[in-house]
Amino acid sequence: MIVKNFDDLLKILNTKKPFIYQSKDSTSLQFSIAAVQSEMWPDSPIELVLGYTKSMMGFLLFNAEPKKIGMIGLGGGSLPKYCFTHLPQSSIVVIENNPEVIALRDHFCIPPDSARFEVVCADGADYVKGKSGQFDVLILDGFEAHGQPGQLCTQAFYDDCFEMLTPEGILVVNFLEPDVRNVQRIERISESFDGEVVIVDAQDSLNKIVFAFKGSGLYLPDHVINSRLRALKLDHDAGLSMTAHDILLQRRIRKFLPNAQKSTQREIS
Repeated sequence: MIVKNFDDLLKILNTKKPFIYQSKDSTSLQFSIAAVQSEMWPDSPIELVLGYTKSMMGFLLFNAEPKKIGMIGLGGGSLPKYCFTHLPQSSIVVIENNPEVIALRDHFCIPPDSARFEVVCADGADYVKGKSGQFDVLILDGFEAHGQPGQLCTQAFYDDCFEMLTPEGILVVNFLEPDVRNVQRIERISESFDGEVVIVDAQDSLNKIVFAFKGSGLYLPDHVINSRLRALKLDHDAGLSMTAHDILLQRRIRKFLPNAQKSTQREIS
């Protein structure tokens, strides 16, 4: 349902179904009056609007040309659209368990299924089970009306995500703040990824973005990341400078933490 006025909003709120809210300047996908899942500027549908989506694109600093990207959670398709347009060498699979969300894809200019873009209606936790080495990047941004589904936060799920990645693969997770359960969830990711985790603040929100590394990508030298940043800024207007700064800062902080597992064993220069 497309909501344009208060009467429409009252009709849809009790159904707990996703709805589209159209304002003068933007179109958003929502599950409640307070929670915006995705936002799009109709005049520029590919541009990333919400700050957390820009922060999640920080994986480009470690892999600027992933061959295959997996995403759990479609929403309004902000990240799938952006990656499809700006990373033409990448094939993209989006896993979304809510057919009512998928049914709204045309309203958000989400590309049709093709040889390099596919939306799969499935539970993300089921999809990753028993699969190995399929994605260079796996983006976890799956939410429902009351937050992240429990099955996307278990130790077994994060273990499956690790196995789903290629040897140098990266998991990127969006955590909605504040949520006291996020401390345990991040501990589980760290367990699955042997401590190779860095956490940054999302741009323009209280969200936390977690980058977890299956291989040695976390230890790319500073000068390499800065060089990639300069190259990426030519094609990506996604606030990568802020994300790069935060990642480099958090890497340095990790070196002094007593529970850092490997950062004291490798040199970051």
